[in-house]
Amino acid sequence: MAQQRNKQLPCDSVGVCMICNQTPLEIDILHCRTCATPWHVPCLPLLPLTIFDWICIDCSQPVDNNHVADAPATPIARGLVSTIHAIENDTSLTSEEKAKKRQVLIGGSSKQPIENNNKSNEVFDVFNSKLNCSICLTLLERPITTPCGHNFCLKCFEKWVKQGKRNCSNCRTEIPAKMASDPQINVQLATTIQMARSESVAHGKIFVTIPKDHFGPIVAENDPTRKRGVLVGDTWESLMECMQWGAHFPHDARTAGQSSHGVQSVALSGGYIDDIDHGNWFLYSGSSGRDLSGSKRTNKNQFFDKKSERKNEAFRLSCQKGYPIRVVRSHKKKRSSYAPKAGVRYDGVYRIEKWWRKIGKQGHKVCRYLFVRCDNEPAPWTSDLSGDRLCPLPIIEELNGAVDITERKGDPSWDFDEEKGCWLWKKPPPLSKKPVNIVDPIDETKIKFDVEKARRVSLKIKDRLLKELGCTICHKVLASPLTTPCAHNFCKACLEGVFSGQSYIRERASQSGFALRTKKNIMKCPTCSTDIVDYLPILKVNTDLKGVIESLQRDF
Repeated sequence: MAQQRNKQLPCDSVGVCMICNQTPLEIDILHCRTCATPWHVPCLPLLPLTIFDWICIDCSQPVDNNHVADAPATPIARGLVSTIHAIENDTSLTSEEKAKKRQVLIGGSSKQPIENNNKSNEVFDVFNSKLNCSICLTLLERPITTPCGHNFCLKCFEKWVKQGKRNCSNCRTEIPAKMASDPQINVQLATTIQMARSESVAHGKIFVTIPKDHFGPIVAENDPTRKRGVLVGDTWESLMECMQWGAHFPHDARTAGQSSHGVQSVALSGGYIDDIDHGNWFLYSGSSGRDLSGSKRTNKNQFFDKKSERKNEAFRLSCQKGYPIRVVRSHKKKRSSYAPKAGVRYDGVYRIEKWWRKIGKQGHKVCRYLFVRCDNEPAPWTSDLSGDRLCPLPIIEELNGAVDITERKGDPSWDFDEEKGCWLWKKPPPLSKKPVNIVDPIDETKIKFDVEKARRVSLKIKDRLLKELGCTICHKVLASPLTTPCAHNFCKACLEGVFSGQSYIRERASQSGFALRTKKNIMKCPTCSTDIVDYLPILKVNTDLKGVIESLQRDF
């Protein structure tokens, strides 16, 4: 047995450990990050210190192409691991192409998944890869464009200027004083990015077979593609991608829930200043209380008391019933040391133990909830090999003086079973009120149809986006686009044509014979009344926007 353990054999194709010949419990299985092979943890000679990004012995050893092993460890390792190494060593593939090939292998199919033909996501990827802020290097939010043709998020630009910097962070060209003090949002560019984002969400395929009001973890049987479910530590680039795997369906809201049904998931992203995050438990503030009318859609200040209604009642119901709530953390949760450095991460299920209201830091009543982690998988920030166990609730000082305190009186629906040593449904989960998403299995006869359907969808999306990216002079798609200081976009040839033959300055004669200094002519933007005469002599092309337009015209 000791000699067999030294071989470090994984589980076979039916899930039986090749060391002890037993079918291990799910909590005792560890999956390799690279090849997704399952291993029985108690049968490993050395217990791993962490399950996050763990790599098995077969994937961690270098491959010697001139040496043939005397006896391959397992059929899984012989076929899958060697293929993984071949992909990693293929210099002709990009990182994205390698990732897609690994995903196909992990899914257990030699066919290209249909979702990879999702052109709407590929259209959005063009924006996400080319229209990046020159400071934070992420997709532009409320974009502004400098006269030198570089793009920034408004927030990043204002922070840059407040630091006393008056040169472009990309090319060091001086930023005009008027723009530094009053930057204008490139509305046309912002609208197009939002359109691409919306189309990606509207046409993005959902990969799991659950209804949108599904409670609790997403298990392997709901994941027909990868057959592993959504695991703690799974990370996505954005909430839109997270939505496709069902961890949190709303891409633009912090809460997924209904007042008469309960809360299914929450996203810790931004939020209120009252929120406190301790990882395994956190204090969460309910919805509403902010003035989001008109142009105040990003307002984070609270202007009135929160009431116990709508989503706040959904939280109260989940507290009373003891439902499990999926939690994802975003890198935008700046005040949390448990937030990921990038993207959105699934951190498991939590339970609401208390619900109350109190006066918040901004002087108005807020609805507050105590979330406590109750998942069978360990948290991403720990090195434990097992999940959570029942433990005493933390002491919450702010409960002193709180009103409308709600605590669970009966047994929770989701609870820890001492005999089985895991969290499970003690009562049947709530019946879904929404249709179950159906994921079609990969069918060779349907692939050609799906590719053609995806092509037609992508053409419609492309046409809408290119129509939005039009020049207001020639009314055609922007060619060598320029962005004026007043944030309007034109073809370079069109803008030059408007002012062709006109001089930027004019001589002034004096009747007394004295020469007067020259004076600049006023040359107004073709769209607005802003004088752009100082910008006309430079005319720098917005290369990022040009790259997006060329990609849409060429690749879709």
